[in-house]
Amino acid sequence: MTKNVSQQLVELLVKAGIKRIYSVTGDSLNEFNNAVRKDGNIQWIHVRHEEAGAFAAAADAELTGLACCAGSSGPGHVHLVNGLYDAHRSGVPVLAIVSTCATGEFGSGYFQETNTTRLFDDCSHYNQIANTAHQLPRMAQAAIQHAIQKKGVAVLGLPGDVAGLPAVDNISADRNYFTTATIQPSAEEIQELAELINSHQKICIFCGIGAAGAHKEVVELSSFLQAPVGYSFRGKMSIAHNNPNEVGMSGLLGLPAAYHSMHESDLILLLGTDFPYVPFIPQDKTLVQVDLQPERLGRRAKLDIGLWGDVKATITALMPLLERKTDNSFLKAQLQVHEKVKDHLLIYVNDKGKTDAIHPEAVAFIMDKLATDDAVFTVDTGMCCVWGARYITANGKRKLIGSFTHGSMANAMPQAIGAALAFPGRQIVAMCGDGGISMLLGDLATIKQYNLNIKIIVFNNRSLGMVKLEMEVAGIMDYQTDMENPDFAMVAEATGIKGITIHDPGQLESSMTQAMAHQGPVLVNVFTDPNALAMPPKLNFKMVKGMSLYMGKMMLGGKFEEVIDTLRANYKHLEDLNN
Repeated sequence: MTKNVSQQLVELLVKAGIKRIYSVTGDSLNEFNNAVRKDGNIQWIHVRHEEAGAFAAAADAELTGLACCAGSSGPGHVHLVNGLYDAHRSGVPVLAIVSTCATGEFGSGYFQETNTTRLFDDCSHYNQIANTAHQLPRMAQAAIQHAIQKKGVAVLGLPGDVAGLPAVDNISADRNYFTTATIQPSAEEIQELAELINSHQKICIFCGIGAAGAHKEVVELSSFLQAPVGYSFRGKMSIAHNNPNEVGMSGLLGLPAAYHSMHESDLILLLGTDFPYVPFIPQDKTLVQVDLQPERLGRRAKLDIGLWGDVKATITALMPLLERKTDNSFLKAQLQVHEKVKDHLLIYVNDKGKTDAIHPEAVAFIMDKLATDDAVFTVDTGMCCVWGARYITANGKRKLIGSFTHGSMANAMPQAIGAALAFPGRQIVAMCGDGGISMLLGDLATIKQYNLNIKIIVFNNRSLGMVKLEMEVAGIMDYQTDMENPDFAMVAEATGIKGITIHDPGQLESSMTQAMAHQGPVLVNVFTDPNALAMPPKLNFKMVKGMSLYMGKMMLGGKFEEVIDTLRANYKHLEDLNN
């Protein structure tokens, strides 16, 4: 029998390497769903909410290179938007199949009709509807290649009636063309950069996710220049391990050492980062930025040199032109600061808190210690990002996924679904806030249905913790941030997942050990301290002032003392703030 358009599309997806489709099937998707079933080479993952499916596909794609989600007409594909926004802003290749009402009903205000080209325009590199069977092969090819080559989302609209039409072959669109290229600055630009570096003594390197493939080169460069190395959250797992000169993160979730290194240096090399927090980048230093996306150059700070290039290739070309630095006094000073900061981070680990106010730092520390060497971690936006940033150890094997650019709530648990399906043999640890997991609790059923080896750690502080802190720091009375939560462990048990609740800090390590050793999914509901402070203890006044910039200019000047008074009133560990 002649294959139809849906069967043709499935064949094209198989050739592109798609292994799973995350979706809730229904009406306009039924032909496509049936084609997936008949083919047998792609697994249809029945999530309970399309937003969860999009987040899961994004995590899958981040780990494997390309993934697919789908949504049926109207509400089905509208639910995809948030997860697709996250994937697109993170530069993750995701193909979204969005089915629509029949083509003959377009523009009539038909039941569940939406304008998909408008709906997905801002979160995709490619966004087209196949209105005929003839269009489908080339559109599918173009969508897949846009997702891969441009690193982002591609949306392919598939009307319900077109899905069942007889397929029309296209010999030029029966395969995909995936290729790579090395982009390197010109010889003149490399020479200019070398001369600039050679003329400065105190140099700091700051890396983002764009330096992920250049760990060896970054370490060699930092050693050659006696330069401390800071990094963004997304850059941590690829840069921090086996790096004797690393000084941690800067930014909203960061620590003083990286901030201090940047502000005490003369020259800062920004490698593969589009670090958005401008107040943390000193504007009075000599700044150099290297990025594969040249349109990003200089949009966060005034640069002395901005170069379009791959970080690894740029460093490789640069090294022969550099003069080795022998004075390591600046580097040693920054490393000493970092050691002190790391000691301070153990304050809330050694003191695990009290009943129903367990220190989340202790939870994250123990979780990190018990997790496997190749674990994949997902972190919810908010306080969980803070604890993940500070206590998850990078070793070169582990992976860390979060909504680091889009900043969505409820991302960790569905991202863990995609990670578990992409890496079925590895341990997956989801660090969830009580606010985040509450949004998509239904997909606990997905985890159980596929028996995914996910350890869900709920940091249950009974509030929207980060929002509450932001309001308090801003001198605003927190309002409607408290949460009356269900018993998350009982909810997990109701879905068939093992549930553990921890009230007593004395039971923390034994209960976490039990959870991490459990074969299969488990949810740990930890009652954490609702007043846990996201900023590290014993910061000096200068550090807190600098790091508080993320709350906005309104907190500086005359209002800054008011902010500090608010902090002192709430957090006893800032009593020595001016020391």
